[in-house]
Amino acid sequence: MTTVNLTSETFFPTVRSDGIVLVDFWASWCGPCRMFAPVFEQASSTHADIVFAKVDTQAEQDLAAQAAITSIPTLMAFRDGVLVFAQAGALPAAELDKVIAAVRDLDMDEVSAQLSEQDREVAR
Repeated sequence: MTTVNLTSETFFPTVRSDGIVLVDFWASWCGPCRMFAPVFEQASSTHADIVFAKVDTQAEQDLAAQAAITSIPTLMAFRDGVLVFAQAGALPAAELDKVIAAVRDLDMDEVSAQLSEQDREVAR
């Protein structure tokens, strides 16, 4: 599978979908981004059930600002529409595999319960 390029129009519908979506925020001038790109691309061919998406922070500056991106590359993982992981820095392949495994292993019922509790706390 190849990666999908996201824009401000396609970002939210993509990350709010069911399943796992990994998003790489990057820029062409960024050395660590260029080092991480082949790792991300290889993982996309290994994990066909996951959406691998990229956001060019130069072309999508407003989207990068909305996502509070302050350093690139930044990897975000969404599961069933919930942001469950965000980290700046280029990951080696083995670390990306660990992130993917951790996201797969999440108990989304537990995550939803925690989010509901947080919402109740904020509402008080």
